[in-house]
Amino acid sequence: MAKRERPADRAGAGSDAEQSAAIPESYERARDELAEVVAALEEGGLTLDESLALWERGQALAAACERFLAGARERVEAALAGAEDPDEDGGPDRG
Repeated sequence: MAKRERPADRAGAGSDAEQSAAIPESYERARDELAEVVAALEEGGLTLDESLALWERGQALAAACERFLAGARERVEAALAGAEDPDEDGGPDRG
């Protein structure tokens, strides 16, 4: 049976700076990796060090997802604000 690469295998390598730099560039990839981390932790069978490394990776991924979602929320709010007040773009007031 081939050994399946676990998120712990990826998370345990490299320094903290390297792990931070390895955060996925999209919300979807960060979310998917976070789901893998959660599944691996729930499955168990990991050493304490592997579990801690996975937990830390999960925390970093969750924070990244929050940042992606906050940015999306700001974009939606800005779009809605622009749609509510079309004269806010600096154009002449036609009333």
